[in-house]
Amino acid sequence: MRRTLLLITIILLALVAARGVAAAPQSKGSATLTGTVLGPDDRPVAHASVSYQSSSGNAPHAVHTDSRGQFTIRKLRADNYDIRASGKGVFSEWEKNVSLRTGQTKELTLRLIYARKIPKAYVKSKPQQ
Repeated sequence: MRRTLLLITIILLALVAARGVAAAPQSKGSATLTGTVLGPDDRPVAHASVSYQSSSGNAPHAVHTDSRGQFTIRKLRADNYDIRASGKGVFSEWEKNVSLRTGQTKELTLRLIYARKIPKAYVKSKPQQ
């Protein structure tokens, strides 16, 4: 009889504990930011730098685009971010207050447009006549 009562008590405690875990708030997930960096010639820029930080200015970081000009930033916490790209001496505008929510994947296109002088890498050569 004692063993049966002990077994029933253990089962009830396990059920209560399991229900408590299920009712507990879920841990915060993360968000993902993906995109492409395009040069002044509207072609993807390989190995461009993509800088990002929370809009409050905390924790600046950078990643690089792949050979197709694409980037992915994973495991971002839900927040507002400022993002900018640069490559071959040319910069994009800051994308300000890009809002990310938990579980969200957001896609951006960053266009390199600012430079004192457009590097030769982006100047289309004129056909010779």
